[in-house]
Amino acid sequence: MNVSSVPVEAGEPRSCPAILISAPASGQGKTTVTAALAYYHRQQGRRVRVFKTGPDFIDPQILTFACGQPVYQLDLWMMGEAHCRELLYRAAGEADLILIEGVMGLFDGDSSSADLALALAVPVAAVIDAQGMAQTFAAVAFGLAHYRPQLAFAGVIANKVGSSGHARLLLEALPADMPLLAAMSRDEAVGLPSRHLGLLQADEIGDLDTRLARAAELVNSFTPCVLPAPVGFANVSNNPPPRLLAGKRIAVARDAAFSFIYQANLDCLRAMGAELVYFSPLLDRSLPEADSVYLPGGYPEQHLQALADNTAMKQALSAHHRAGKAIYAECGGFLYLLDSLADKEGHRAAMVGLLSGSAAMQTRLANLGMHSLQLEQGEIRGHSFHFSTLETALQPLATSTAQRSFGHGEGFFRQGALQASYLHLYFPFNPQLAAGFF
Repeated sequence: MNVSSVPVEAGEPRSCPAILISAPASGQGKTTVTAALAYYHRQQGRRVRVFKTGPDFIDPQILTFACGQPVYQLDLWMMGEAHCRELLYRAAGEADLILIEGVMGLFDGDSSSADLALALAVPVAAVIDAQGMAQTFAAVAFGLAHYRPQLAFAGVIANKVGSSGHARLLLEALPADMPLLAAMSRDEAVGLPSRHLGLLQADEIGDLDTRLARAAELVNSFTPCVLPAPVGFANVSNNPPPRLLAGKRIAVARDAAFSFIYQANLDCLRAMGAELVYFSPLLDRSLPEADSVYLPGGYPEQHLQALADNTAMKQALSAHHRAGKAIYAECGGFLYLLDSLADKEGHRAAMVGLLSGSAAMQTRLANLGMHSLQLEQGEIRGHSFHFSTLETALQPLATSTAQRSFGHGEGFFRQGALQASYLHLYFPFNPQLAAGFF
């Protein structure tokens, strides 16, 4: 069942064990621990639903593999609190456990993991990398628990524990009212490899099942895993989006080069009546029969030559555009439609050529943060996260507003029925506007 696509009727509150897993900083092992817990409880026959705080495409792939269900984002600004509550209410109706992975450090950002936990009344568990620490582990945990006293703090999870003796030291140092929920041994076999945008994608990690099985074993090794306390989730009634895409067939690019897509976006398109079919710009030589094309973000720079060599697909997209059919492209999909793209080593290849301009990958981040985009049909929200820079003479139809003071707006381009930008937009924020892309 897709948890964001079916209208909610008024009903009783639902209760489900739930916890938000955060940390003092990035790199402490939140994704590994969350995936390990999801995998472990799934092994016990429990139905686990996992959410990811903030706009993220890569961690949810790992978490989806671990829990066996689609993973949805939760973000107060991009989605709104009511929509976040709606998703959790649906999940509580079909789950035995809800896990929410936080983002960055617990209190980092204008819409932090702590803000989300407070708004949704979900208790927090903090993952702390315990390497090289003993009693200081307890001091870090104490600080996280008391920095905002109104935050419900369920306990702490020790990561990269050296031995059973190390685990005992950590446990003895903690205050009596702060449980050690789990202690996970240090083991290189469970590490998740990464690249410039984050972790490798799930289908790129050939031994992911082995890694997660080992992680699930380790997270239960020193202290038995128990279910967190039940959390009550109030019903948030909503109206279904209008069926503006009834009878429309949308071809969605989905392969190793184009995989950054919100599950909620796909649900939203289906809820508006669209039929979705999938294709691979890397492997397929023709488009499926479709009224419109959706090119999401991803890693086109990692597959530069393969995309350039598939001239049949480039010709098919050009013919689709000449026929006046809609194309909507985000970030990596946007780069694919340019004249050319260069990777960070400077190797350049010809892309589809539907948008005049070129882009080149850089070694440093070019833009990051939440954005609001205002179009004729109103506002829609999303985020930007890219390492490439763009050179084009095209004039944007509109420019987004960055929510961070050091961010900069992204141009939104329209040529006929083609619309594209660096932005990853969240369709359920304004389904009527999103329908216009297709």
